[in-house]
Amino acid sequence: MTLLSLPTFEDVVAAAKRIDGFAHRTPVLTSRTVNEELGAQVFFKCENFQRMGAFKFRGAFNALSKFNEDQRRRGVVAFSSGNHAQAVALSARLLDMPATIVMPHDAPAVKVAATKGYGGNVVIYDRYTDDREQIGRDLAGKYGLTLIPPYDHPDVIAGQGTAARELFEEVGRLDAFFVPLGGGGLLSGSALSTRALSPDCMLYGVEPEAGNDGQQSFRSGKIVHIDTPKTIADGAQTQHLGEHTFPIIQRGVNDVLTANDSELVECMRLLASRMKIVVEPTGCLGLAAARRMRAQLEGKRVGVLVSGGNVDIQKFAELLSLN
Repeated sequence: MTLLSLPTFEDVVAAAKRIDGFAHRTPVLTSRTVNEELGAQVFFKCENFQRMGAFKFRGAFNALSKFNEDQRRRGVVAFSSGNHAQAVALSARLLDMPATIVMPHDAPAVKVAATKGYGGNVVIYDRYTDDREQIGRDLAGKYGLTLIPPYDHPDVIAGQGTAARELFEEVGRLDAFFVPLGGGGLLSGSALSTRALSPDCMLYGVEPEAGNDGQQSFRSGKIVHIDTPKTIADGAQTQHLGEHTFPIIQRGVNDVLTANDSELVECMRLLASRMKIVVEPTGCLGLAAARRMRAQLEGKRVGVLVSGGNVDIQKFAELLSLN
């Protein structure tokens, strides 16, 4: 892997043009309650209002739109716990190509149903015993499909970076920016946009406390692999960062933080009650970390990337009912 193979901010700009007219330009919301709690001016980039309910549509559509005619005819294969699955299935439908999606047996039912609804052919696996990446490679080799991983791909990273680009275009420079972290596609893409548009901004990746492989990797200087973490943040149940995402994160991110499940539930409740928006647990990682850092954020301009809102309504209600 060489630096020349990594995406740049110019790729983010090109991706923005490619997805224009297909991806939504999602709203930036504020909350007086949150501002008062943190003593800061907080801007929420709400990707829960993106097509299929999460930022993943940006990277998936950008990647699939670059397929040649033969690739489109054969189709795409992807592996995902839910949001990338839906993003690839929807993008494939819009681009008139077949899509095969490898999903874990315990993926949220709402995400599996949506993926099938978009026309995706779903292949189920056990996330605790099977290797989803190998399953994806095997299907690609057997049927001549193009594999688009959920985060470790230059075109996916560039597409994800368009969300942060839109935020900076709308609100200007920030002092701190909190971005959810799973495999690193969103964070690395956000790093490209942050360093180009708000170079002095403190950029933080935030992952589940139960699965802090990104934090370990960032602080040790090498990619750390872990077992699949048990957390309600199903969109961040990754086992390691990617070969593409890690070097971008290393040079463009200031630190990697964590949040526990109870903090995520508190943030889901806060966003629902005060801002009237439904956010999935993974989408609350940024706000949870910002609340921990309130003392350092006083008087600052703060960005929080809300990554998605794909949560089963019954599960959502159950989580909010917890004390």
